[in-house]
Amino acid sequence: METRMLGNTGLAVSEFALGTMTFGDRTDEETAFRMMDRYAEAGGSLIDTADIYNLGASEEIVGRWLASRTDEAEDMVLASKARFGTGERFGPNSRGYGRKQLHESLDGSLRRLGVDAIDLYQLHAWDPLTPISEALRFLDDAMAAGKIHAYGFSNFTGWQITKAVYEARLHGWAEPASIQPQYSLLVRETESEIMDAADDAGMAVLPWSPLAGGWLSGKYTKDDEPDTESRFAGRVANLQSSWEERNRDPRTWRVLAELERIGTERGASIPQVALAWTAAQPCVTSVILGARTLKQLEENLGASGLRLTATELDALGRLSAPQLTEYPYGRPALEQRSREV
Repeated sequence: METRMLGNTGLAVSEFALGTMTFGDRTDEETAFRMMDRYAEAGGSLIDTADIYNLGASEEIVGRWLASRTDEAEDMVLASKARFGTGERFGPNSRGYGRKQLHESLDGSLRRLGVDAIDLYQLHAWDPLTPISEALRFLDDAMAAGKIHAYGFSNFTGWQITKAVYEARLHGWAEPASIQPQYSLLVRETESEIMDAADDAGMAVLPWSPLAGGWLSGKYTKDDEPDTESRFAGRVANLQSSWEERNRDPRTWRVLAELERIGTERGASIPQVALAWTAAQPCVTSVILGARTLKQLEENLGASGLRLTATELDALGRLSAPQLTEYPYGRPALEQRSREV
C-alpha cells in the first residue's frame, strides 16, 4: 500500500485508513479484530476512531487490539476525535470543545485506547459557542505535554479551517495537520472551498464516506428500496443525502455506469474503481474505509493496487461534476478569479 506524508507533520500514513465507526455496534469485537489484522497485513497504517463511536466502545476495541498486537501497534498511526462526547452525559459542558470538555475527552480517549499519546487528535466539528482559540491553545498544550502528536479537524468548512490556521499562526501555536471531510464521486462540493483551504495550509485531506454511504458499492439498483442491512434503511442515513435524492439524480446512475464500464475493462469491482478515483485526487492523503464486515474490507483493500489512467480519471471527473450555481462557485465566478500570465 502506498505511503504518504500526513500534511505538515513527520507522520507517514497509508493511502487507505481504517474507519471504526461500526466497531462495538454493527461490527462485533471478534470481527473488528479480524478486520484490523487484515488491514495491518495489507500494509495499512492509519486507524481512525472517535470518542462518540458507540459510547466509547470503538476506542475500547481498538485499544484491546493494540494491546494484543504489539508489533502491529508500533507501525500504526492512531487517530481519534472529540466534540460530541461519548453520549454518557448530556450536560452543557459534556460536549463542544471548551478546555474542560477537551481535557476530559482526551483523558477518556487515552484511557479507553490504553495509550500514552494519540498520534492525530481531531476536533469532530465546529463549535459555534467556543472561541476556536480556546481549543487551539488546549491542543498546543496537549502536544507540548506529549499527550498528542498532531491535531486536525473533521467537518470544518473552508473559512473555519482558514480561521483556525491563522489563529494558530498569530499566537505561535502548532498548526492543524489534517481535515476530514465527506468526499466521493457523488459528493464533490467539498472541492469548492475545503480542498483549497487545506492545500493553502499544507494540511492532509482524509475523506470519509468515499463510497457515498454505499451508493458506490454497486449494491443499489434504480428505484429498488434499500434492504434492512443498508445504512439507508428507512431511506435516510446520517449526514448523507436521502435515498430518494440519490435515486432520482441522473448523475448517480451515470457515475455508476462508468464505474462498471471501467471495472469490467480493468478486472476490478465498482467500489474498487470509486476508491481508486478518490485516492488519486491530488488533494487526498488517506481515504477512510468504513467497512462493516471483513468481506467488505477485503474488497475495498483491492483498490490499493489499482491505478486509474488519466483518461479514466477524466471520464469519471466529468460525469461526477456537481451542478453548481453561477455564483460564487459556478463557471462565470471561477473565470473571474483566474487569469493567464
